[in-house]
Amino acid sequence: MTSLLAASAWDYEFHPEVWLLVAAIIGLGVYSVRNIGPLAVPAGEPVTTVNQKRFFIVGVAMLWLAADWPMHDIAEEHLYFVHMLQHLLISFIIPPLLLLAMPAWLARLVILDDGTPQRILRVLTKPIVAGTIFNALQILTHWGAVVNLSSDNGPFHYTIHLLVFASALLMWFPVVGPLKELQMGEPGKMLYLFLMSIVPTVPAGWLTFAEGVVYEAYETDDALWGISPVEDQQAAGAVMKVIGGFYLWTIIAVRFFRLAANNARAEEQARRDRHNRRLTFDDVEQRFADAGEPPVEPR
Repeated sequence: MTSLLAASAWDYEFHPEVWLLVAAIIGLGVYSVRNIGPLAVPAGEPVTTVNQKRFFIVGVAMLWLAADWPMHDIAEEHLYFVHMLQHLLISFIIPPLLLLAMPAWLARLVILDDGTPQRILRVLTKPIVAGTIFNALQILTHWGAVVNLSSDNGPFHYTIHLLVFASALLMWFPVVGPLKELQMGEPGKMLYLFLMSIVPTVPAGWLTFAEGVVYEAYETDDALWGISPVEDQQAAGAVMKVIGGFYLWTIIAVRFFRLAANNARAEEQARRDRHNRRLTFDDVEQRFADAGEPPVEPR
């Protein structure tokens, strides 16, 4: 039975909604760069950079991987840890890649215009609002009724993932968004990411140490690849801990050491500038002028 189940897990299933979504993202990206970019960018400046193109290709490829066969089918019908891997890819990996791929001129058109949608987006990308929406959906997606319905209902499954993906784009915008003026300072980013790491790690511990199977949809006697429901659940907890926790903590650590190194370089450069600066007669004269009139000695 296990071998038959493993074979059926690899039976190809076409998901037209995924192909349409990916095609729409690629089409919008190409249209924006070819038709809108040349009008929005000053003559002589590139519409996109090489790195932005690379981020876009990798982000779209990973989105396709996470949403299409076989990951989607295994996650929906067989293994919860694959579902968690899929869920965390669209929460923590793909959104920052696509934001890093977005040119600043395009972000200004989407966010900074005076239209009603743009004003709403500016509110939604504020750290407190974006973080609240993101964490609320993180909690909702671990609710038993939602997990069980998501496993049984394909359209509901995709709707939940679209909502999680959209909330993740909002959440990452203050950290790696293309508009520097809407990003937080480095200390704020580190605190923000730490707060974002708390919610995923809570259910991670709960899934790892729970007695018995938590979600009915994944409680089955037909173990795929010999993985029992309890082992599957523990693996899901480990995936959430590593990606949802350690991944964000690694980003925080890298940003901390980078900030410390930049501050150290700035202080060293300022010290060298003070040391190398020559004192001129004008400097002395200005110092005396700044000091004002000398005090009058009492008689």
